[in-house]
Amino acid sequence: MTQDELKRQVAEAALEYVVEDAVVGVGSGSTVFMFIDLLSSIKNKIEGAVAASEASAERLKKHGIRVFDLNSVSELPVYVDGADEITAHLHMVKGGGGALTREKIVAAVAKTFVCICDASKLVPVLGKFPLPLEVIPMARGHVGREILRRKAQPVLREGFKTDNGNLILDCHGLTILDPPALEAELNNVAGVVSNGLFARRGADVLLLGTPEGVKAYKKKN
Repeated sequence: MTQDELKRQVAEAALEYVVEDAVVGVGSGSTVFMFIDLLSSIKNKIEGAVAASEASAERLKKHGIRVFDLNSVSELPVYVDGADEITAHLHMVKGGGGALTREKIVAAVAKTFVCICDASKLVPVLGKFPLPLEVIPMARGHVGREILRRKAQPVLREGFKTDNGNLILDCHGLTILDPPALEAELNNVAGVVSNGLFARRGADVLLLGTPEGVKAYKKKN
């Protein structure tokens, strides 16, 4: 099976988690775009959606799905998003598309976080994929030095600004053995808006596309 076929598998499987007559949260990225395309087939059964990126909001609107501002939504039963890396503990690295802060906010509101990705994203230890940090522009140098002190290499994502108007530093060379601790530590560096570790609020369900079909992993309490 191609990677696109695996992505479509999990996007279809995620439809089962959508709650009727409610608002669904959607993240960003190619797998989520497939989910949005499929969501259009049941758009009359949902109230609408909250999008974690401007690109996802535009795609929802093109399908005639009502897009809500998160501040106007009192509850969000389900949030569906992808991952750049994920472990069996359902800790993730996200932010390859640069929407990590808004994704983190929507995930924090959602009752259930469903992660959809293909089997190539499942790893034993996080860190091979560079860890993105959303950084306020004037803090770029300071944050970069803090990352160097942690024996990692910060690389500015050239020509890119987040939907919030900030920069992304991609941190190479990290081996992330304690994701929740590193997530909290990096969030305390002055100038970091948020980082791409989703461990303190990881996924509740992982739908993993494999050649043998979709495998579901659930968070252990």
